[in-house]
Amino acid sequence: MPLTFVLTHNAVRLRTLRMRDAKHLERLILGNREWLRPWEATNPVGPNSFDIRGQVRGLIRQMDAQQGLPFVIEVDGEILGQLNVANILYGSVSSAVIGYWIAPEAAGKGAVPTAVALATDYLFNVVGLHRVEIDIRPENVASLRVVQKLGFRYEGLKERYIHINGAWRDHFVFALTHEEVMGGVLNRWLKKEVPTLPFPKNLTEFKHTELNDGTLGS
Repeated sequence: MPLTFVLTHNAVRLRTLRMRDAKHLERLILGNREWLRPWEATNPVGPNSFDIRGQVRGLIRQMDAQQGLPFVIEVDGEILGQLNVANILYGSVSSAVIGYWIAPEAAGKGAVPTAVALATDYLFNVVGLHRVEIDIRPENVASLRVVQKLGFRYEGLKERYIHINGAWRDHFVFALTHEEVMGGVLNRWLKKEVPTLPFPKNLTEFKHTELNDGTLGS
């Protein structure tokens, strides 16, 4: 995998993360605390750090080891979010997990579905993976719309999967395999050929989520 590359469609561009992006990302993250806090991973055993440079350095190390692919999401040339490909496995598994966030001014305008589609197509057609997974909290309505738009298949629930915003949270599991989108995820979405798939309902039945009570999930 190349160390620096760009994936683009119209005004949306995915570019591999660089150390010089850390200062811009720090301003973006700290300037949108209320928007991002409900979805941020937290440390269950200690204080949380805003050492963005350290986080960027760690993501670049994972890329160098071919274990991850960190991107910035650019809209009209401005960095407005991140997309990270993590847990890349090869061989008999050949899979990865995608996570993402976007600044509020770019939300709901197609930037995230475009970025996810570009990344997924790259993972299937260039990296050679077989399966791409996205895990989403039940109350994250905006993120659920992304996987629904792109036709990611609902696979089930991971209970208390990730420590988010101060507690262990349930996450829905969505995935695609290469065979399902041989013509490309982005191409299928743009052509309005995404199939209607079963989608999770009765969201309040899940225990470990802010949807249900005041115990912050655990």
